[in-house]
Amino acid sequence: MKRTTIHPAWVRVFHWVNAAAVIAMCLSGWQVYNASPVFKSLTIPASITLGGWLGGALLWHFAVMWVLVANFLAYLVLGVATGRLRTRLFPISVRAVAADLIAALRGKLAHTDFSHYNAVQRFAYLVVIADIALLVLSGLAIWKPVQFPLLCALMGGFDNARVVHFVAMCTVVGFFSVHVVMVALVPRSLLTMIRGR
Repeated sequence: MKRTTIHPAWVRVFHWVNAAAVIAMCLSGWQVYNASPVFKSLTIPASITLGGWLGGALLWHFAVMWVLVANFLAYLVLGVATGRLRTRLFPISVRAVAADLIAALRGKLAHTDFSHYNAVQRFAYLVVIADIALLVLSGLAIWKPVQFPLLCALMGGFDNARVVHFVAMCTVVGFFSVHVVMVALVPRSLLTMIRGR
């Protein structure tokens, strides 16, 4: 019997490129952050940063930025064009998210059909998509505040754009951490993202 493909090849490629890009962006971003901390009492251990110094970190950050943006935009375009985003992430409601979250916390949320996302997954994926968009926009406001004055103003100015960027980074790291824990709890989900079924 032929098994149905859960994640087509393009989804798997975008997923892994995005994961690698986000990790590299965070590690290099933490090195950049340490050069001028947003919160003076918070510094990131050098052992988990990338770039070795500010200049090296910026080179990594800007190089990987283009990979992240291109991959993210291509994923969104294909996701909309194929209808995958609509069918996988919608419909969603507060009631469904609350019910599935309670079931998950009680250990009673079923993981038998990997072709269907529960409401908590749908919500989490929508949040991380919006968060990556916010990371890119706030990053542009920090990188080119003179060229993008309106964007910088919408963020509340340069200093506030740095705070927005930092909070958005914390959100994506939180998503990534929970995602890894969930994969550890349900390892078959990793296999579906590797082999597609």
